[in-house]
Amino acid sequence: MVDQAHLDALRGKYGNASGGDIFDPHFREVAQSQFSGGDKRKWPFAGIPTLLDARSLPEAQDTADFGGLDIALVGVPMDLGVTNRNGTRFGPRALRTIERIGPYDHVLRTSPMSKAKVADIGDVPLLSRFDLAQCHKDIEAFYRRVVAAGVRPLSVGGDHSITSSILKALGEKEPVGLIHIDAHCDTAGPYEGTKFQHGGPFRLAVLDGVLDPRRTIQIGIRGPAEYLWEFSYESGMTVIHAEEVGEASLPRLIERAREIVGNGPTYVSFDIDSVDPGFAPGTGTPEVGGLQPREVLQILRGLNGLNIIGGDVVEVAPQYDSTTNTAQIAAQVLHTIMCLMVNGAQGV
Repeated sequence: MVDQAHLDALRGKYGNASGGDIFDPHFREVAQSQFSGGDKRKWPFAGIPTLLDARSLPEAQDTADFGGLDIALVGVPMDLGVTNRNGTRFGPRALRTIERIGPYDHVLRTSPMSKAKVADIGDVPLLSRFDLAQCHKDIEAFYRRVVAAGVRPLSVGGDHSITSSILKALGEKEPVGLIHIDAHCDTAGPYEGTKFQHGGPFRLAVLDGVLDPRRTIQIGIRGPAEYLWEFSYESGMTVIHAEEVGEASLPRLIERAREIVGNGPTYVSFDIDSVDPGFAPGTGTPEVGGLQPREVLQILRGLNGLNIIGGDVVEVAPQYDSTTNTAQIAAQVLHTIMCLMVNGAQGV
């Protein structure tokens, strides 16, 4: 039987309301950042695509303060350090074409772009598409400028080798902690005459003194390359294999990650190959038996309140995924990391 009084109350409140009329104060705050002129919102399929649909501000790169931003979304379209299939140079472009990510995270109850100054400032200016070592010089120099401006970077690769040079800038004054979600530990040594390859950025970062291995946890590790990761164990990193991740174990895993990184400055690095290729086939080194997207998001959301000073999403190679699911997952993870960065800065 219909509760007529309840129905009349709903009709009185919502009968003539538009989609832009939001009454709950918390939801209304989010809505006000999205609607203009009543119920008008930006069309997700129109305009110039940007990372997370943030405003485009490439001119920020030409200023000392990077436009006074809190968080800079940056593309790093470089994949000269891959050991298997290439194509992650197209990762930033792929994520920019993904629409309808955000503006709100319903678990963290956060609308990050209404809480912080955020913009897509374009791609790192690289001098050579052929010279891997030069690319890393360019990456390090660029992020040193970002850090000097007091701006926190959130980046999209590109292959995972980029992270070592980003960390050289972020960890120069104090080694950072690390939440690393990946199929591979990426702590191998130099190969074939180069130290810059995507299987070794975290060994480089530790040896450069910019990453604290005892404040590092690596989650989702699996596959045939375990014999390459002795540095992780020797240096004191905590390694969580994919087989250890499940619905029952997630609360303790999150608790352990929080204990390991503590309250110090922490970086989040997410490699899309941490996700099972059944969900995310668009990557150069797929490993079966991986994490589910929901598990990844639950782990990340469990880190809310930590001092997250930067992050990256890497190894998306869109040409291996005709469905765009890989880029969809990566973009959602990017948004979740941004929520963590905003909440951590505000002490949430």
